[in-house]
Amino acid sequence: MQKQTHKKQMIEKQNKIPDDSILKNDEKSFHYVDSFQSQQLTIGPEKNVISIGKLFLTSGPGWADRLMSIRDKAVGVFGLKTTAQLTAEAKNPDNLKFQEGEQLGIFKLYAKTGNELVLGDDDKHLNFRVSLLLDGKKKIMITTAVEYKNIFGRIYFLPVKPIHQLIVKGTLQEIIRKLENETNENMQTTNHR
Repeated sequence: MQKQTHKKQMIEKQNKIPDDSILKNDEKSFHYVDSFQSQQLTIGPEKNVISIGKLFLTSGPGWADRLMSIRDKAVGVFGLKTTAQLTAEAKNPDNLKFQEGEQLGIFKLYAKTGNELVLGDDDKHLNFRVSLLLDGKKKIMITTAVEYKNIFGRIYFLPVKPIHQLIVKGTLQEIIRKLENETNENMQTTNHR
């Protein structure tokens, strides 16, 4: 079997909500926005926003899970939600139906269209939304928007922001890698027939 080599795809970062995103309607209520976008991709016809959502939920960097465990211990005393409060069903993407209001791991699904999922959560200090947007079958955009409810939300997000950006960028790179692997495997299978 031939070893696959992958060039690391460039990820573009912007500090605005994409024009086609559902989040654009509430843009004025957000205090912080970032958006990470892939370059042109070849996303197979069998892939849709739900399959990209499942990849998103399973593609975070391993080091981020360890940080989340530390975060849970630190913020649990302040009444913020932790990953320990999730059911086993909410942690497994294969069990998920991707219906509005459903708990998807640490996220709740707020909105769904044919090309976008809006995930997020609200707590007593801040609200955040994460948009997974497919631009046709060519680009994936992950946009995060945060609304601070009080000074504690602003203080909490200050040290989280640079880590959040690394996590989102790494997650998008991993989604792209998985999609490229699937495309290459499908091409090899087709060529061997």
